[in-house]
Amino acid sequence: MVSMHEDALKQLLRSSESLMAILRAARAVALPDWFVGAGVIRNTVWDSLHRYTEPTPLADVDVVFFDPQDLTSARDAAAETLLNAQLPAIPWQAKNQAAVYLWYPDVFGYAVEPLMSSQDAIGTWPETATCVGVRLLADDTLAVAAPLGLDDLFDMVLRRNPRRVTVELFRQRLQSKRILEKWPRVQVIDG
Repeated sequence: MVSMHEDALKQLLRSSESLMAILRAARAVALPDWFVGAGVIRNTVWDSLHRYTEPTPLADVDVVFFDPQDLTSARDAAAETLLNAQLPAIPWQAKNQAAVYLWYPDVFGYAVEPLMSSQDAIGTWPETATCVGVRLLADDTLAVAAPLGLDDLFDMVLRRNPRRVTVELFRQRLQSKRILEKWPRVQVIDG
């Protein structure tokens, strides 16, 4: 599901030299069914909509991929090693979405069904505005995965994705990520 915002997103991402370098590095590593997504996309869009001249610092750059052939944590570590070899200054965080169901109960306290693809995984991320992934294809076109659309991202709405996130966890993330401090024009829809 994509909206009228897809062209605007692609144009904005192409205007960011650092984000394009991140996408080129991820493409060079060529993980199966990969996307760069979540906070790095949100920050880029919300910084632009707030007319910031300096980018908001990133805690990490999320790269998701889908490899059902290797569900070990070593697979994530190997992916991060390859990404670090491409761009060592980036705080990469690579996660095999095929393995999420294995570690999720230990981290969040309840079981979840296995995911079917990286795009399926993107649709489970905590806030609707961050349920966005981007991939740079071999011909330099950008592929966007936005299973919940792009409206909340471009309308600067922070809304809980109920697929996996409790209200309590949503509120904790709102505070810990200092969303309203960083982007005061964001509208939070609590609940």
